[in-house]
Amino acid sequence: MLTQNLGYPRIGSQRQLKKACENYWAGKISLNDLNEVGRTLREQNWQAQLAAGIDLIPCNDFSFYDQVLDMSLLLGNIPERYAPVLSQVNGNTEIDLYFAMARGYQKDGLDITAMEMTKWLDTNYHYIVPEFKAKQKFRIFSEKIFGEYNAARQLLGDKAKPVLPGPVSYLFMGKEKKDGFDRISLIKELVPVYVEIINRLKQQGATWIQLDEPALVLDLSKEEKDAFEFAYRSIANRVSGVKIMVATYFDALLDNIQLAVNLPVAGLHADLARAPEQLDEILALIPDDLLLSVGVIDGRNIWKNDYERSLALINNAVEKLGADRLIIAPSCSLLHSPIDLDLETAIDPEIKNWMAFAKQKLNEIDELKQILEGNKDLLKVNKSAIESRRNSEKAHSQQVKTRVDNISEADATRASDFVERQVLQRRRFNLPSFPTTTIGSFPQTDDIRQLRASLKKGELSVDEYETAIENATTEVIRWQEEAGLDVLVHGEFERNDMVEYFGEQLDGFLFTKNGWVQSYGSRCVKPPVIYGDISRPADMTVRWTTFAAKQTAKPMKGMLTGPVTILQWSFVRDDQPRYLTTYQIALAIRDEVIALEKAGVGIIQIDEAAIREGLPLRKARHQQYLDWAVKAFRVTAGGVKDDTQIHTHMCYSEFNNIIEHIAAMDADVITIETSRSQMELLHAFSHFEYPNEIGPGVYDIHSPRVPSTEEMVALLTKAAELLPAQNLWVNPDCGLKTRKWLETKAALINMVNAAKLARERIMVENAV
Repeated sequence: MLTQNLGYPRIGSQRQLKKACENYWAGKISLNDLNEVGRTLREQNWQAQLAAGIDLIPCNDFSFYDQVLDMSLLLGNIPERYAPVLSQVNGNTEIDLYFAMARGYQKDGLDITAMEMTKWLDTNYHYIVPEFKAKQKFRIFSEKIFGEYNAARQLLGDKAKPVLPGPVSYLFMGKEKKDGFDRISLIKELVPVYVEIINRLKQQGATWIQLDEPALVLDLSKEEKDAFEFAYRSIANRVSGVKIMVATYFDALLDNIQLAVNLPVAGLHADLARAPEQLDEILALIPDDLLLSVGVIDGRNIWKNDYERSLALINNAVEKLGADRLIIAPSCSLLHSPIDLDLETAIDPEIKNWMAFAKQKLNEIDELKQILEGNKDLLKVNKSAIESRRNSEKAHSQQVKTRVDNISEADATRASDFVERQVLQRRRFNLPSFPTTTIGSFPQTDDIRQLRASLKKGELSVDEYETAIENATTEVIRWQEEAGLDVLVHGEFERNDMVEYFGEQLDGFLFTKNGWVQSYGSRCVKPPVIYGDISRPADMTVRWTTFAAKQTAKPMKGMLTGPVTILQWSFVRDDQPRYLTTYQIALAIRDEVIALEKAGVGIIQIDEAAIREGLPLRKARHQQYLDWAVKAFRVTAGGVKDDTQIHTHMCYSEFNNIIEHIAAMDADVITIETSRSQMELLHAFSHFEYPNEIGPGVYDIHSPRVPSTEEMVALLTKAAELLPAQNLWVNPDCGLKTRKWLETKAALINMVNAAKLARERIMVENAV
């Protein structure tokens, strides 16, 4: 019986990759230095997997930014606007072109926007969306995969397994840049290049190649199913001597099982952590020559595997297939998991014994194999940990459970409808047309981060720390006033992260010191761990929001994170339904909303950046999720007065299929990411005739480039063609925490000027 891994975290246990990339972008290290960091991390990852006894170890799962962007570069799928990046006599290399595609490029007399970015299926990982045009041509452009395979083979031998996004999923996850064709039709142009890549890897010695096809767990059209059959039959006809593993994950294959098991490949991977119920049907349909990789270790969460449950699945498969046709694996790439639980020394030992990070998950794969070979002591130890968690008083509160049971419809309903509330809110705040604001955070400089670090180390007293944060808050308020913003924020300098900050103040959460995972590029997050029932013992934001409000006569927004986003961006307990955990969080946030209102805060933003991300991958389950997700948001805001203005924010999402549910959230103002898509996302709101106010982002905060005033006016003009101008706000795409002050100030000044011009041009035109 073989074991395999599908992918491993690439950021490094101390976020070495993040630091190296950011230093390279800042010109502080050379390309050789950057490549050396990458080489070291790859070798460390391979060694860790080798030491854990993994039989098939992934390579090419390492990326300096994003694996889908790597694939675009490998295939030569480079939008034409980036051609000058390499053609300029400026010393740029392939990596500079690569980073320009991810982050935009604004130097050497060039001003090129970044490619779109969105969530990878239902995760918080962001990928760079491939762009396609009719009659698109592909060719091998980058040699990265071949060089990395050579290095992996020298260390791992035949265990080295190259990993690539599969051809159909690569097309599926992309976007047509012009109407009039279906990107899936490009499969005939794409497959020959895949064949060339696979054959080159075979010539280098590859025995297994993993092609990730998560699209197989989605609702597929006939054309998309035909593309799978064409792609893999074409590969089978033109490639021999190397085994192809098609990897699916994040959900069940369902109606695509017949398609998947009959692809002419050597192996199929199925996610049995997320969807164990699919195993019986797979076993009933699997042909005699197909190996099955069973993903029994949850690659997306941090809980210790229940060996009894996994062994039941494995033994079921062994009975049907025999051990020699089975491969034990995690459910998906361990990219979505922190690296090493051994680095955590401050977690409650009882709770720590319930957990496993990427390194420990590799050991779980090996231990399952050992148990199957007769080591029953490992099973006994695991069973003890599982029972400890199930029965622990630390995880359960009857008072919290009772409060959730008593949630009523009245708790989730505002007193009046939006039309009535809008009149009262406009009278209270007296804002101009196209009011300007930001999404919440301002740049967190090294000085600000050092303040928090010094407080934790005891080098600063609480009074000294709070005085410094007050000074930073006052300074950013003065700057916002000078810049002319209409609704201000306090900057969030006291916050480490929009989820972690709240989780640290809620019961039922714990926090790691090194539990980092990659969100996008160099952006890493340290998700909280929800281990038990959740409640709010005290005010969380009132102190800083009210301090900020006293420093200005302008409206000050209170900034909160919504229940679904806290859920999605945490490692969630898996011993109860997710909706119950969400309702617990919603009640805690509701208490904070009411406390802010009582303290005089009139505008409160409850960010639900992840509500689209949490949508189940299959349409049949959308309604059930949206019912409780929307209700949870409404519970957070249902207790305030009509003249209190509730904002929410969502980023990097497609809204077409859920627009009526966004409207049902009944936020007075919603802000969304729209700049990279050139306001395309607003078509959904326009067709639906979205009734409430909306702030489409007019500049991309995930890029360092500074958009001009006219560029933003052009975006606002597009927005006003789609939605009533009197309901439009002006704001960036997202929070500004990760940006630098110089670019932030320049962009916001341009944004305020754009709003002024919009008032003159668009409102006057509408009046005429």
